Amino acid sequence: VEGVFPSPLPMVLGHEVTGVHAELGPVMVYAPWGCRSCVQCDRGLEMMCADATEAGLFADGGYADRMLVKHRRYLAPLDGLDPISSAPLACGGLTAWRAVQHSLRDLRDRGSDARATVIGAGGLGQYALSYLRLLTDAHVIAVDISADKLDAAIEIGAHQSVHADDLGDVAPADVVIDFIGNDPTLINAANHVARQGLVIVVGLGLGRIPFGFGAVPHEARFMSSVWGSRSELDDLLA
Repeated sequence: VEGVFPSPLPMVLGHEVTGVHAELGPVMVYAPWGCRSCVQCDRGLEMMCADATEAGLFADGGYADRMLVKHRRYLAPLDGLDPISSAPLACGGLTAWRAVQHSLRDLRDRGSDARATVIGAGGLGQYALSYLRLLTDAHVIAVDISADKLDAAIEIGAHQSVHADDLGDVAPADVVIDFIGNDPTLINAANHVARQGLVIVVGLGLGRIPFGFGAVPHEARFMSSVWGSRSELDDLLA
């Protein structure tokens, strides 16, 4: 609608899709359909394929009675999960899952001394907060500008919630995951990450910050994280 993606129109929207397959029963649709012949597809990273055709973005999605899926491998059996409540796992849940997976080595190496900060406590951020509590012993901090979202973060299990304007008063984190990705949140992330820490940018805020020796903490690493792989979807559903 906003023109961020050059989607062909008309098109059926919907890329967080669950449905019923005649043989497999209730399934979740893996939406990034790759070309299946490039390096990324060979590695099982079809969400990074330059010629991917994402359902609901570049191919007809799930807001319909029936949906044509390019290949059976893109159907993940739900194995008893409720199709309605689990549907957001197909994008929001999977995107947060992959981002947290990138952080696990750093956080597990430090055990209970680890600190993880999630910037943006909306839908994806709330998934990440849950995963961090389930998969690590880190002290988990939620950052947002919304009091309601900060309250929700504590209910989900965050140890601490902080308004974005006050993050400078908080001790540095080993891992910072930014689900907004605009200039202010990236600046906050760069200022908040510890030396040799990791910043993972997920949000599509199109922000930019200076990078170079002295511009960020020593040996801090910055990376983006994109959606999730087909195998990661299986791990998430399990």
